Amino acid sequence: MPSAHVVKVPGRDIVIEAVPLTPEAFAPFGDVVENPRPDVHPSSAGTATSLPFHAVTANQGSAIKYQHVSSQVNLYDQAPSGCPGSAIMSMFVCAARARIPDPAPTSVPGAGATAPDSPGQPPPTFQVSVLERHPFTTQTFIPLAANPAARYLVIVAPTLPSATGDNEAALPVPSRLPPSTANYPRPLPGGGLPDLRRLRAFVATATQAVTYGAGTWHAPMIALGEAGKAVDFVVVQFANGVGVEDCQEAFLEAAADEKGVWVKLRPSVEGRGAKRRAETAKL
Repeated sequence: MPSAHVVKVPGRDIVIEAVPLTPEAFAPFGDVVENPRPDVHPSSAGTATSLPFHAVTANQGSAIKYQHVSSQVNLYDQAPSGCPGSAIMSMFVCAARARIPDPAPTSVPGAGATAPDSPGQPPPTFQVSVLERHPFTTQTFIPLAANPAARYLVIVAPTLPSATGDNEAALPVPSRLPPSTANYPRPLPGGGLPDLRRLRAFVATATQAVTYGAGTWHAPMIALGEAGKAVDFVVVQFANGVGVEDCQEAFLEAAADEKGVWVKLRPSVEGRGAKRRAETAKL
């Protein structure tokens, strides 16, 4: 079972607004995997310039291969149990727990207002009650959404510095990145608890996968949509079956007169990939 700790919500209620997911904004926490050049067709890849990720043509010229689009690490050789980690692939079917609100009718004065919530539908807000991390492995969520309008919410937090005597000191975490991970693009976050004041929230599209960096605090996956809808994900990570080494949880606790940590969703939040495709179509 995961190791659980209670984190007091600091000072007052925390409300953050979700923004579109982009690789640049998410870089401190992990990788965004998306087609980096949706304007380039494989048939013209040979003459295209400035393709990222050391792209090469593949499959007899019928495909573009973007190489090393996400960094995967296995740090279980530093786990106290001595149990090695193995690559695993899982399927998560995630029910919608919040939704992007509908915009108000354009004929109604006051831009930015939202239409009233429909009875029985998920709310346009999400309360963050738990964060988790996988200290010895990256974790990649790949949506398998037939509906291109599918969206999901990614919530992450930086790690606070550890202090001697803190209750998180007993949580095992890796201490170093080995030479084999020389190209890993971010430092290990350490063993502290999540920094709730610097929590971030992103709306991802069906054309974007995410990799959480090793040890990154994040909320369990939150599918967005109408009541009764779900989003399927393939999840790729390493694991060794030792609960406290595979997953550590922090439960958020607010004072009696506070409401806790909330994420607010805006109407028509789009990821960069969707916006870029629309801009390309206009060229």
